[in-house]
Amino acid sequence: MRTRERELKVFMMDILATVPYYTAYLSRALLSDQVDVTVGSISYYLDPTCFSSRGLKLDPGLFNVVGRFRVPWFLRRPLKLVEALVNLLALTVRFSISPPAILHIQFLPLVRWPVPLDGWFVMFCRWRGSKAVLTIHDLLPHDTADSHKQIFLRLYHRMDSLICHSEHIGNRLVDEFGMAPYKIAVIPHGPFFYDLPSTGDRQFREELAISPSEQIVLWQGIIFPYKGLDLLLSAWKQVEASVPEARLVVLGTGSPELLQQVRTLVQAEGLQRVTLHLHFTSAEMLVDAYRAATVVVYPYRAITTSGALATGLALGKAIVTSDLPVFRELLTNGEDALLVDSSNPGELADAIGAVLTRSELHGRLEAAVRAKNFGAQAWSEIAHATKAAYEAALASRP
Repeated sequence: MRTRERELKVFMMDILATVPYYTAYLSRALLSDQVDVTVGSISYYLDPTCFSSRGLKLDPGLFNVVGRFRVPWFLRRPLKLVEALVNLLALTVRFSISPPAILHIQFLPLVRWPVPLDGWFVMFCRWRGSKAVLTIHDLLPHDTADSHKQIFLRLYHRMDSLICHSEHIGNRLVDEFGMAPYKIAVIPHGPFFYDLPSTGDRQFREELAISPSEQIVLWQGIIFPYKGLDLLLSAWKQVEASVPEARLVVLGTGSPELLQQVRTLVQAEGLQRVTLHLHFTSAEMLVDAYRAATVVVYPYRAITTSGALATGLALGKAIVTSDLPVFRELLTNGEDALLVDSSNPGELADAIGAVLTRSELHGRLEAAVRAKNFGAQAWSEIAHATKAAYEAALASRP
């Protein structure tokens, strides 16, 4: 029994709370599967209850101060960095005495630095006997082409196991990065917010001044060029002309430069029925938005995985998305979604218009998504597969 407990001692590492909801949902599922998980993260400053509301205690190393308060942005980043460095030092001392069997890394924010201290910490843990498992949320940093490929190639080869969310990305790891297939575990991305109540369609519409008669088309996420919001805005003029009751709602945040680009594009296109909520959106408001939406749109140019799509699936929405390999593993065109060439404004607009105006198509797509039952059971299966990845890593040679 002692050996078994030792094998399942896991330190879930996300030192800056970069992917807090994924870390929280996965950790909760693993704990339910009898895995001894310590959540190595600070509090998520935009949602301080992200972990505690899911019954999780945080152990970032030594300090968890910055994430508990709303600090001005120009102070938050340097303070978080200092806090992270102190926490890494504290964890190094602790793990020099008693390392975890599994170090499960969700994100390494310093790995591209000239002095990649978090990467060195991972190597120290491996030297002390821990097995390093890395979840790949982004195969390479978005919108950087291959400029950092050598850094990530070295990183991936130093891991004992890699978890990715699609066969397409697994194949790229083998073909482009030379990874051994036995080191790769393909485990789907789990859903978020399916377990939160909704305050109702009416309250959401009132808050954003949206008429009850309008059909909501939703784009949601952190704004980056690869997510194709500009492509959707370019197509929206055609939707406005063909579906008078349609309203596009954009819930997102991002850099000030990208937010201004979105505002400028809406004005330049002369769009009339677009509601921009370019601020942090609480989990509760986000659930309300999805439940109020007639259709959700993911016009991405490229993708490794998508938590936003997982949310749309979990909440049973009609979906229009780009025809990308990762999405084709989850969706079938015409059966549970419409997959289009999002760089073609006419094709994207036609697909959105079809879902808005053809009630039979809308109902069929929603019914097919809801039949997937993408919720708590999905996380249970993900936890079981993750546990198997841990055991495979433990069985691998040093």
